[in-house]
Amino acid sequence: MESTTKCYMDISIGGEIEGRIVVELYKNVVPKTAENFRALCTGELGISPISGLPLHYKGLHFHRIVKGAMIQGGKISSGDESVGESIYGLKFDDENFELKHERKGMLSMVNFGPNTNGSQFFITTTQTHHLNGKHVVFGRVIKGLGVIRSIEHVDVDENGQPVLDILIVDCGEIPEGADYGIINYFKDDDTYPDWPSDLDEKSDDFSWWVKAADDIKAFGNVNFKVYFTKQDFKMAMRKYLKAMRYLDVCWDMDSLDGEKSTSLRKKRCQLYTNIAVRSELFEAMYPDSCCRAMETENITSLRKMRCQIYANIAACKLKQGDIDGALWDTDFALRDDEEYVKAHFRRGQAYNALCDIDAAAKCFEKALELEPNDGAIKRELAATKKKIADRHTREKKAYTRMFQ
Repeated sequence: MESTTKCYMDISIGGEIEGRIVVELYKNVVPKTAENFRALCTGELGISPISGLPLHYKGLHFHRIVKGAMIQGGKISSGDESVGESIYGLKFDDENFELKHERKGMLSMVNFGPNTNGSQFFITTTQTHHLNGKHVVFGRVIKGLGVIRSIEHVDVDENGQPVLDILIVDCGEIPEGADYGIINYFKDDDTYPDWPSDLDEKSDDFSWWVKAADDIKAFGNVNFKVYFTKQDFKMAMRKYLKAMRYLDVCWDMDSLDGEKSTSLRKKRCQLYTNIAVRSELFEAMYPDSCCRAMETENITSLRKMRCQIYANIAACKLKQGDIDGALWDTDFALRDDEEYVKAHFRRGQAYNALCDIDAAAKCFEKALELEPNDGAIKRELAATKKKIADRHTREKKAYTRMFQ
């Protein structure tokens, strides 16, 4: 289908930049509807003479989420009951219903009945055939389906309104032949898209995906101290979770049989969008039976890398004060490698933060057993043992007073 007009929307969730959505508009099928969206993305028409509001999507919210169906946004209106304002006036007619809601990522107009199109639009998160013939489809998402998935998984209230602000922080038209702005999105020289689905070409080579995950993890490690200096722990976590997404693709290679691959695909979506990475689903996603079809060397490499990523995520969560989350992640790391020193060390720090000094001491002792010459472990263990000794002293004094 011929189509050359492309637009972008940069999205933040809860005040944190999530990424970019790139859409392709079918101006050859629905030119009037496509032009409405394009002009509202650029904001080129300025202030509306009708409402006095900017005819621009920038600064507007995705204000409604229907789980397993769509995300909705683009309301240019000061009132609650409105489809928003179009570039043609408050409303314009349905152009045609040639295009269908045939898959996730379809871009369609919100309406309150026939011929009531305004500025509001929705993006499907699955097939929604029941909307065919009722809403005008005018484009599709070509990059950023991972961002849409993240939006869909934001918690909502009883009215479907997200509990976090989901903001279009910037938007516009992408000139023909120009870069989509997906690569190196955060201007930090990371050349892998945040989501594997945004790769222009996807390799069938198992080793390519392992290398990609390793590169991303290494990039996060190099910048780890920089992020910590800036107190930007969320960016550090973003890199490690991104590496995990690339790593996950390895579990869907041809070496897995059909039944197991189908199960992994259904469950993997949840892991992709669970930024806390704490779900017990993890074990269900990676049963040992699924690994037997892979070479032992590949399995060992994957588990080692995954273990390192979890330990790094735990370090970020400790700095953020998410102690329970850090414990979850060290637990996941130790499931892959029971003798990974950093996991025991981070676990000890987490228990110390929870004032469980006995459990902390055991973790540090295990870490020191595995790495006898590590100065940081020695210091943490000595400090924890001193806390235990001080506690014993206080208890002894308290018991003495009881019998005086």
